[in-house]
Amino acid sequence: MGLLGLFARKPHERAGFALYGAAVAAARQPVFFESLGVPDTLDGRFDLVSLHTGLLVCRIAADPDPRAKALSQAVFDAMFADMDVNLREMGVGDLSVGKRVKRMWEAFHGRAQAYDAALRAGDLAGLESALVRNVWRGDAPEGAPARLAAAAARVHAALAATPFAELVAGRAVFPEVIA
Repeated sequence: MGLLGLFARKPHERAGFALYGAAVAAARQPVFFESLGVPDTLDGRFDLVSLHTGLLVCRIAADPDPRAKALSQAVFDAMFADMDVNLREMGVGDLSVGKRVKRMWEAFHGRAQAYDAALRAGDLAGLESALVRNVWRGDAPEGAPARLAAAAARVHAALAATPFAELVAGRAVFPEVIA
């Protein structure tokens, strides 16, 4: 491998970062914090980013296109590169970052599987339960879990309707959440 090979981009890296950025933008909608009572904390923000990114990764991974695995991995890699940078910016020491990122990965993986399974089964009650457990740690404002589950279902449907070519190009549109 020549010197330039060290700087080569991974397949779909640019699209992965663009898609992850779209998921983060969707997760940062003020309505989640102001109207649905999602805690505006590190954990609350992580849960919303995990929800949106998880739905995106699961949508991509389920596609029959042979590029799906690499693209979903690129989105995942973008998320955890961002988590690593954010932890370091918050002052987490180098020796602790790896352990914290691993715990975040495990939390993300569990959440993504639970949300995806509930949505694929059309089990909004199951999705609500998972959201109460993860987003509000068991103590959700009245009506908020149903509204967040409905918003997640709209995201799931919008991503399912997105042509794979758009995703490969780094484009995904997340529906706006209405207060």
